[in-house]
Amino acid sequence: MDNEVYSFTLKNAIKEIQNVCPDVTNTFVFREDGEIVVGDENTPEKTMVRVVDAFDDILDKADAVGGVESITLEGNKGRVSVSHMKDLYFVTVTSKKADMNYVNTVTRVLIPTVLKLLEKICPAPLKNTSTLPKIERVEEPVEATVKEELEEPKKTFEPETKSKPLPSEPPVNQLIVENLGGLLVPSDTVRIDNEILTQWEELYEGSKIEHVEIETFDGKATQCKVKPIKESKYEGKGIIQMPEKIQLTLEIKKGELVRAKPLVE
Repeated sequence: MDNEVYSFTLKNAIKEIQNVCPDVTNTFVFREDGEIVVGDENTPEKTMVRVVDAFDDILDKADAVGGVESITLEGNKGRVSVSHMKDLYFVTVTSKKADMNYVNTVTRVLIPTVLKLLEKICPAPLKNTSTLPKIERVEEPVEATVKEELEEPKKTFEPETKSKPLPSEPPVNQLIVENLGGLLVPSDTVRIDNEILTQWEELYEGSKIEHVEIETFDGKATQCKVKPIKESKYEGKGIIQMPEKIQLTLEIKKGELVRAKPLVE
């Protein structure tokens, strides 16, 4: 099963929720890293992006105190609810008169059921498999099928033979330390320009970079979690935002230069 089928199935589930709960006006699903998986036809992508950005700070702060299962914000005209299911967040916008007990019952039964079904069919549905060779599963191969596979083996596995070798040594970037503070900011996480994270992930064939090793020019090093920088003013400036605890561990401070490299399992 590829991303298209996965998204199509979730989209149908979303449509079914709106059918049985007419007071649900907007719905969409996004991943923990902020990537939007699927949304209903009435919600523009720009709106979904703005909502994800708005909740990003709240969810990051929630991670510092053990995570969050659900969030509900009430306004004059309705409610916005965010529910955490596995590595996904499910967003619903409802009118003021909506029966939230009924809406929550439907969403918390239908969506997890669909996710469990998809997980059984394909354990890793959100991985991008567009570059992998497509291998057809044949339950009872007949003579013609076997003959075709024997005659064209190179064509079937051509994408694998052309894959780029992984780098033997991880890339190293020199970055300038910038303070990262706040009441609920995780003390074990640094933030790096998303462009650098993207370049690292491309080098490792799309593997998600979640941890980095930070090393000072005095030889002190530590490993920590990593996320993209949020503030646009730091984009492309070679900045690494670092909480005070990590700065103390490395015995460095704001304005100093460090080396950062990705950690890939």
